[in-house]
Amino acid sequence: MNEQIAAPAATYSPLGIFERFLSVWVALAIVAGIGLGLAAPGAIGMVAGLEYASVNLVVAVLIWAMIYPMMVGVDFASVRDIGRKPKGLIITLAVNWLIKPFTMAALAVLFFDYLYSGLITEAEGDQYVAGLILLGAAPCTAMVFVWSQLTRGDPAYTLVQVSVNDLVMIVAFAPIVALLLGVTDIAVPWETLLLSVLLYVVVPLVTGAITRRQVIASHGGDEHAVDAFTARLKPWSIVGLLATVVLLFAFQAETIVGNPVLIVLIAIPIIIQSYGIFALAYLAAKAWRVPHNIAAPCALIGTSNFFELAVAVAIGLFGLSSGAALATVVGVLVEVPVMLSLVAYANRTRDRFPAG
Repeated sequence: MNEQIAAPAATYSPLGIFERFLSVWVALAIVAGIGLGLAAPGAIGMVAGLEYASVNLVVAVLIWAMIYPMMVGVDFASVRDIGRKPKGLIITLAVNWLIKPFTMAALAVLFFDYLYSGLITEAEGDQYVAGLILLGAAPCTAMVFVWSQLTRGDPAYTLVQVSVNDLVMIVAFAPIVALLLGVTDIAVPWETLLLSVLLYVVVPLVTGAITRRQVIASHGGDEHAVDAFTARLKPWSIVGLLATVVLLFAFQAETIVGNPVLIVLIAIPIIIQSYGIFALAYLAAKAWRVPHNIAAPCALIGTSNFFELAVAVAIGLFGLSSGAALATVVGVLVEVPVMLSLVAYANRTRDRFPAG
């Protein structure tokens, strides 16, 4: 993160203090969210009810605000060239679909069937295992654009990585979850999946492309004007991130406060999985000499989770108050601090990779 602050002011946000101390602001947002959820449960309940197909529309708008600046920076000419440098895409697909779901399932079984056997009942353990399986089978769709931006990732390449993962998810999510849960009729909420792709990828991408064209045209064809334009938008991306954190924690405030020990027990295998998957993908990218602006997003996509889908499926299969639903919610709570620590590490190790 400090490398971003040292970068030229014309390229990066003038609110350098927000990027430098982003972990602090996120911690304060977590506290504020829990406090807000406990102090005003009625108001938070109204906001939580503003959803369609299990996608909260307020959170969708905030996530859209976060990723819109990066979409403005996408150069479609670069997208056409990605076929000539497929290494990052290959690593992403291999880790997300051949490794991540199965390591998450293995960790879930290890902890809840064995290590925690004296702390929870077998029936409770089965519910938590199911929730973690749902998390492991759903790689990130929206938030990865934020993590990519914070590591100065290639916006065009990140877009292709996310888009290809979305296409694979449509056909692979249900069979993988069915296999790991040992059932054959998983009710995948297709509306949630398709609406999330539309809101988090298609709409900001189209809007960003239109904006990019207008900015370049208004500056006589100078593409460098896009950098200055996105720099002015960067503070709003950070505000969107913090507001999203406040809302997510406000939605689950009572659960967090009411079951603190259980939250910690569920969080431990998720944290191990997150750091392990990042290390695997990041080291593979380093060994294959993938440039850092591709390697960092490549590793972060698999580490982050499509929590909207995981939560929706958990509620649909096991119920709103189930252990499976709780496990997916804990995944949301763990994700932001873990991802910020990995973003900071990726920025500190930039010089160990080819420049790109």
